[in-house]
Amino acid sequence: MTDYKAILKQYWGYDDFRGIQQDIIESIGSGHDTLGLMPTGGGKSITFQVPALAQEGVCIVITPLIALMKDQVQHLRQRGIRAAAVYSGMSHDDILRTLENAVFGAVKLLYVSPERLGSELFLTKLSHMQVSFVCVDEAHCISQWGYDFRPSYLAIAKIRRVVPHAPVLALTATATPLVVQDIQDKLRIPNDELPSNSELGVRNSFRVFRMSFYRQNLAYVVRHVSDKEQQLLNILNRVPGSAIIYTRSRLRTKDLAVMLLKAGISATYFHAGLDNAEKDRRQKDWQAGRIRVMVATNAFGMGIDKPDVRVVAHADCPDSIEAYFQEAGRAGRDGQKAYAVLLFNSNDRSKLLKRIGDTYPDKEEIRQVYEHLAYFYQVGVGSGYNAVFEFAIDKFCHAFHHFPTRVISALKILTRAGYIDYREEEDSKARLRFCLERDSLYRLRDNDPNTDAVIVALLRNYSGLFNDFSYIDEAFLAQQTGLTVPQVYLILKEMGQKRIINFIPQKKVPLIRYTQRREDGVDLVFPPAVYDELKQRYTERIHKMIEYATTDNQCRSRMLLRYFGENRSEECGHCDVCLDRTGASIDELSLQEATSHIMQLLADGKEHQVAELHSITLPYLAIEEALQRLIDEEKVIDDDGLLSACRRT
Repeated sequence: MTDYKAILKQYWGYDDFRGIQQDIIESIGSGHDTLGLMPTGGGKSITFQVPALAQEGVCIVITPLIALMKDQVQHLRQRGIRAAAVYSGMSHDDILRTLENAVFGAVKLLYVSPERLGSELFLTKLSHMQVSFVCVDEAHCISQWGYDFRPSYLAIAKIRRVVPHAPVLALTATATPLVVQDIQDKLRIPNDELPSNSELGVRNSFRVFRMSFYRQNLAYVVRHVSDKEQQLLNILNRVPGSAIIYTRSRLRTKDLAVMLLKAGISATYFHAGLDNAEKDRRQKDWQAGRIRVMVATNAFGMGIDKPDVRVVAHADCPDSIEAYFQEAGRAGRDGQKAYAVLLFNSNDRSKLLKRIGDTYPDKEEIRQVYEHLAYFYQVGVGSGYNAVFEFAIDKFCHAFHHFPTRVISALKILTRAGYIDYREEEDSKARLRFCLERDSLYRLRDNDPNTDAVIVALLRNYSGLFNDFSYIDEAFLAQQTGLTVPQVYLILKEMGQKRIINFIPQKKVPLIRYTQRREDGVDLVFPPAVYDELKQRYTERIHKMIEYATTDNQCRSRMLLRYFGENRSEECGHCDVCLDRTGASIDELSLQEATSHIMQLLADGKEHQVAELHSITLPYLAIEEALQRLIDEEKVIDDDGLLSACRRT
C-alpha cells in the first residue's frame, strides 16, 4: 500500500487525513472510478493531489474556474510539486509548451479548463501522455439537473475515450441524489465502447463516498427585515471577525462596501468586472486580515482558503439551495462558531420568481433574439457557418429593444440547442510588437527609468517582438520590473502613443460563433432536454429556495440536509428556528444570562460601543435578543451604536 500519509506529511505537514479523504484516495489509487461528495471546506484538493504524487504519470484536473486553477498551481509549485495549467487566454506557444512538458513527464498535475477539452491539439497531446487518472472538480457542472450545468463539461466523455485505462475521480460539494446519479451516468464509458478488458468493465461502476454535510458549528439564520443595511450593521457589530456579504449586483457590492466604510467597518468589494490584478490585491488583503469584510457577487469564494470567516451574510437571495449552501459553507471552516445569515423580505420572493422568466424566456422571444442577431451581423439564411463575431450587447439591446439579462439567457439556450456558440467575456491577452528597429531602440534618449525597465523586461522575456505581434503578460512584466500592473499598462500605452510599439491592450470580449448555417427563426427546435426540462428544474429550485427562506417551523440544518438526500433525525439546536422553538426553556436561560452580562457592562454609567458585547461568551442571537428587550423596556439606550443604561428619576 502506498504510504499516502508520508506524502501528506512531506508536502502539507499534516499527520493524518480528515473525514473520507483517505477512503477516496485509496479508491482512486487502486484504479476505481470514484465519486466524492464533500461539503465546502471538506478538503477536496487533498483527495486528488496526494494520489497524483503517489502514481506514475500526470493527473488531469478539470476545473471551471481559471482564477482557482492559477491559485492552486501557484501553491503546488511553492510546495515543490510540478503543476501546470492550460486555459483560454494563453498563447498557442504557451499551451503547446505546457502540453509537451506533460507528455515528457515534467508535470504531475495538469489543470485544464473544460473549454480546452474539445481542441484537437489537446486531444492529440493527451493521447501521448501517461495519465494516472482524471479528476473532475465541481462535477455537478456535468449534470443538466444540477444548478450550474455547463455544456463544456460534456466534452469530458471525449477524453475518457482517449485514455480509457485512466480512472476518473469526480468531486462535488453540492449534489442532490438525482445529480449524483446523473454524474455517474455522464462519466461512465458506455459498455459497447469499453476495451475488451474485464477489469475495466468492473471498474466502470463508481465507488461513491459521502461525507455528512452537517456543520455542527455553523448556525443558519433567516432574518425577515425591510432595512437590510441596518441589519448587516447589527450583525457585524455583534459578531467579531472576518465576514463575507454576498449580493447579486456588481453595483450593489460597491454601495454596501461604501456603507460599511462610512459606519467604521473595514470593507472592500469584489466582482468579475474588476481586472485580475485588482481582484488579486483585494482578495489577499481580505485573506491576510487587513480588510475585515468582503462584499461580493458569487464570483468570489470558490477555493478561498480562509478558515476563520465568522459570518457569511446574503443581502440578496440566491436562486438555488445548492448555491446558498456552498456560499454559506465558507463560514467557520476552522470548526469555531460561525453564522450563515440570509436576509429576506417580500421583494426577494418577487425577484426570485421573476428570475424564472429572465433565465428561461419564452421560446418565441428566443427565436426573435436569433433573428435579430442575423440582422445585426447581416447573416442570411443558409450562410454564416463558423463565422465569429464580437458581441456588443449594449449596442444590440439598444438597436432591437431587448433587456440584456434575457438576451444573455436566450444566447445560452441557443448555444445548448447547437445553433450558436456564445462565450461570455472571452479573455484576449495583451499583444505588442516594436515599431522601431533594435538599433533605433537603443538610441532612444528621453525615456524615464521605468520605461527603460519595461523595455529591458520585454527584450529579455519575449522573442520575435520586432517581427510580429506577441502575447505579453502585464502582471509578469510588473513582477520583473518592480512596478504595479497599472504602471506597466500606462507605460505601454505611452510607448504606443510615441510609436515605439504597437500595443493592443488586454480586453474581455463576448464572442458569438455560428455553429451551423443560419436557420429561419420559425424553424428553430428546442428539445425538452435543452429547454422544458431545464426550466422545470430551475423553477423547482427557485421554489425550494423560497420555501427555505419562508419556513419558520423546521430546523434550517435539517431542511438543507434533506434537500441533499441526507436524513437527520436530530435538530441542530442553534439555527433561528431551533432557538425560537426552545425559547421558553433553554433559550430563556441564555437570554437572562445575556441580560445580566449587558447590565453589568453598563453598570459603570458610561457609554459603551456595541462591539464591546463581543466579550460576552454567549450565542450572538441571545445577546441580540436580550439587548433588544432591554431597549424596548427602556432600560438601555442605543445612541447610534453607543450603549448606556437609562437613568431613572
